[in-house]
Amino acid sequence: MAAERRSTPRRLVAESWARARAGRLSPDRAEASEPLDGDDLAAAREAHPLAAALPVIRALLVRDADPGSGVVVAVGDAAGRLLWVEGDPGLVRRAESMRFMAGADWSERRVGTSAPGTALALDAGVQIAGGEHFAQQVRDWSCSAVPVHDLRTHETLGVIDITGGPDVVRPDALPLLAATAAAVERELLLQRLQQPRRRRRPAAPARAPRLAVLGRDTAALTAGGATVELSVRHAELLTLLAWHRAGLSAERLAELVHGRSDAVVTVRAEMVRLRHVLQGVAPALVPLARPYRLAVPLDLDARVLLALLDRGAHRAALDACAGPVLPASVAPGIEEVRAEVEGRLRESLLQGASPELLVAYVDRLAPGDPAPLETALQLLPARSPKRAGVVSRLDALR
Repeated sequence: MAAERRSTPRRLVAESWARARAGRLSPDRAEASEPLDGDDLAAAREAHPLAAALPVIRALLVRDADPGSGVVVAVGDAAGRLLWVEGDPGLVRRAESMRFMAGADWSERRVGTSAPGTALALDAGVQIAGGEHFAQQVRDWSCSAVPVHDLRTHETLGVIDITGGPDVVRPDALPLLAATAAAVERELLLQRLQQPRRRRRPAAPARAPRLAVLGRDTAALTAGGATVELSVRHAELLTLLAWHRAGLSAERLAELVHGRSDAVVTVRAEMVRLRHVLQGVAPALVPLARPYRLAVPLDLDARVLLALLDRGAHRAALDACAGPVLPASVAPGIEEVRAEVEGRLRESLLQGASPELLVAYVDRLAPGDPAPLETALQLLPARSPKRAGVVSRLDALR
């Protein structure tokens, strides 16, 4: 099975590799982030909802991952950061050599194709065997992973992964993980239902903070049921931190915001002001330092759009796109994000959207682009009455 996969990559793997390359990763350099330090890791664990279901995971998976089992069990958050890594002690130590350890970011954007990151990217159970991994240093390993959801809100809470040798990608591994995830989801729901009722009206379920930047010169941050408008600079900084989830050094952040690495003093002062603003409206989002990073997931509408494209939900993605990312910003890092989002939206629609969606895309976002109209014309049946309108519009562009 493994040899066949390597000679003819599965579509799931090929598409994941393509996303990694689009994200400017290279197989010989892709690696997980430096892990969170002790205090930051402890805080992230304590705040994460899956902490309440750890006994279930340990009873169903970790209990059998004893010395010599050849299995490591990992639990990560919705952003792909591993929070708990347990199992065969010898294998756990070996895995640390490639930073497969608690506190490290194993999202697809950071390391490319791997079971935990790709399962979160696709919101589905995934098995990745040996050479299917994007990063070269991971290709001696295999892994299976499934996402875990909140049964009340259907939001993704995190991911459960088993990593080791070829045995962890056997056909029975994924159903076992899916059953574990289902047990965790039911346990969390049960705990919620068993909480003592309050006399006051219960608060609405907490939702992840959300940052809207598509088609907006300034960003709208929604957190704790309230929405606040951020200044242009604060919008740029928070967008870059949400986009670069593994974190950014002060020098790199200065390059992305000001176009030069020697603007460190300026960017540090701007980060101090951003912290003060966030402390008042969304304390959980106050960035950590060295590198600058967010301790909790932030739903960036540009990332949500890309996730819809990855699932082939072209209509929903087009509906979600209110325009370019912070169109008035000239910060180099924002221009890169803007170009990537626009490029991936256009390419995905050209490759798989219906003629009607292609025409709608031109109407809403690309009035001067003939390629979507040309593709729509190729897809329309020869006798379709819609062809005349598309031809007329193409003639006007030429």
